[in-house]
Amino acid sequence: MKYHYQEKIYASTLYIVPTPIGNLNDITQRALTVLSHVDLVAAEDTRYTGLLLKHFSIKNKLFMLHVHNEQQKTKLLVEKLQDGKSIALVSNAGTPLINDPGYYLVRCCREINIRVIPLPGACAAITALSASGLPSNRFCYEGFLPSKTKARRDILRNLAYESRTLIFYESPHRLIYSLHDMIKEWGSKRYIVLARELTKSWESLYGASIEKLLEWVLEDKNRYKGEIVLIVKGYVKKVDANILDSSTLRTLILLQQELPLKIASKLTAKIHGITKNTLYKYVLNQQKDDK
Repeated sequence: MKYHYQEKIYASTLYIVPTPIGNLNDITQRALTVLSHVDLVAAEDTRYTGLLLKHFSIKNKLFMLHVHNEQQKTKLLVEKLQDGKSIALVSNAGTPLINDPGYYLVRCCREINIRVIPLPGACAAITALSASGLPSNRFCYEGFLPSKTKARRDILRNLAYESRTLIFYESPHRLIYSLHDMIKEWGSKRYIVLARELTKSWESLYGASIEKLLEWVLEDKNRYKGEIVLIVKGYVKKVDANILDSSTLRTLILLQQELPLKIASKLTAKIHGITKNTLYKYVLNQQKDDK
C-alpha cells in the first residue's frame, strides 16, 4: 500500500470534513490542514465550529449552513465554488451528512460536476458499532426514530424482521419511550447496546436485553444523559422443523446413526442443498425437547 502525505487544496472543490464527536484529539491532521487553507468553512453552527477552530489556532471565514437554510444557501455556495473557491463542509460533530445537514449541497455539486472530496474521520454510529460486540459485516443505520409514538412504532414494526444489526441515534428525553416501543414491537429479549457520550471521559457502553436495559437506565438518570447511540441485534429466524421435508430428515437420521452430529448435518446439508446450521439447530432443539 502506498501512502500520500501532501495535502493540496484544490480550487472549485467541496471538502467534507469530519470533526471530533467529543475528544478533540480525534481530529485528523488532514482535517486541520483543509480547515486552515480552504477559502471558506460552511458550518452547521458557527459558534461550535468557531470554538473548534480557535482551539487549533485556525483563522478562517465561517458560513452558516444548517437544516433550515440549506436549500436557500446552497445556491450561493455553489456560485462560490464555480468562481474557483474551495469550501470545507463541517457539522457540529462527526461526519457531515450523517444525520446532519449537507445532503442537498453535495447532491447539487455532484449534478453539475463540482468536485467533492470526502475526508475520513469520526462518526458516532461506526464508533459505537465497533465496540458493541454485535455483527458488523452487515448493518442498517436508521438515524433518529420519530418523536411521535405512532410513527416511531410503525418504523419499528417495519424493522421487526430486519436481520442486519440496527443502529439508531436517540435523545435522552425520548430514550425511555423508544425502548418501551421496541419491547412492544420486537419483544423484550432482543439484545441491545447503549453507547453514551463516546470518546468523552465519562463515556459508557452497556449491553443487555431491551427489558434489562430499560430497567438499568431507569435506575439512574445519569445513565441516559448526553449523546446516545443504540446498537440492536438483528432478527434471527427461529429454527422451524416445518422447513425440513421428510426426505431431509430421513437422511439426517440415517447418517446420525453412524456419524457425529456435526458431520451428519454437514453431509445432509450438501445432499439436500440447505445450510448445516439449520439442521444442527433442529437436532439440538429436538434433544432439548426430549429432555
